[in-house]
Amino acid sequence: MPTPEKALIAEIRRGVTRAKNSAIRTGIGDDCAILRLPSASKKSVDTLITTDFTLENVHFRRNWHSPESVGHRCLTRGLSDIAAMGGDPFAAFLSLALPRDVSQSWVRRFISSLLALAQKYSVTLAGGDTAESPSGILADIVVLGTVPRGKALLRSGARQGDHIYVSGKLGGSAAAVLAMQKKPDRKLNLRDYPRHFFPDPRIELGRTLRQRNLASAMIDTSDGLSTDLAHICEESSVGAELESDAIPRASVGKPVHEVDLSLALHGGEDYELLFTAPRGKRIPSQIAGIPITQIGHITRRPGIFLTDPDGVRLKLRPQGWEHFRKA
Repeated sequence: MPTPEKALIAEIRRGVTRAKNSAIRTGIGDDCAILRLPSASKKSVDTLITTDFTLENVHFRRNWHSPESVGHRCLTRGLSDIAAMGGDPFAAFLSLALPRDVSQSWVRRFISSLLALAQKYSVTLAGGDTAESPSGILADIVVLGTVPRGKALLRSGARQGDHIYVSGKLGGSAAAVLAMQKKPDRKLNLRDYPRHFFPDPRIELGRTLRQRNLASAMIDTSDGLSTDLAHICEESSVGAELESDAIPRASVGKPVHEVDLSLALHGGEDYELLFTAPRGKRIPSQIAGIPITQIGHITRRPGIFLTDPDGVRLKLRPQGWEHFRKA
């Protein structure tokens, strides 16, 4: 069972790395954190704010995921949203609801992993809340970031003729879930499925795309390529054409094998960046050490289509993750 709330907060507070961060005047300890954002007269910026749930038996299972993986993935969800806007994260807030059957050791390992990732990206855990949950672990992460005023990369900037790109490889996270579903009692080797258990948010890549003015629209692949591309198309009032043999597919497992195309198209939680760029922009094959692949182009007419190696063109229906979708 976790320690009482006051002691739990005190332990979390002791674990927070007190990195120098001029934007955070007061962190954990008061009813609100006090943020002093850079003055517009000194540095013109927009503030980014995102929030994401991590729910037991929805986003993770305790018998499948270590507490270190859950903590890392929890913060990654928020950091990836900041990356998708081309921003720089600086503060996080964690609300954590725990049932009585969770040990303090589990909580300690969860927090330690979350803080390790926060430290890597110079993010301060500035506050949050704790509560007792009647059933299951619930973690809500709020992440704040900044981006130069008017420079955030939105979903609504794609235009006809833009090329479509994606970072890394897709389907690796969904492949891990599929493997665990097939053999629920077997523990997977974390090194065989790194993008599922310990995904790295593409902060530097997103920042570089913004700084070099390369991308016209961007989103992270948290819900799956087909669904996230549909978000860009909807917000930009455009359509898209994809080439099936261009989709970069993850290699996972042991023996190592390439995931099926369906997982690369519809599997979520890879936390790669999906972006569009004007046809005249030269996009390197690698940015910030991450492979970049051109997978299609934007069209004027609505709808997303997939062309296979034989030239057969089929309409691609978004089949990635969506809460409350009817079966």
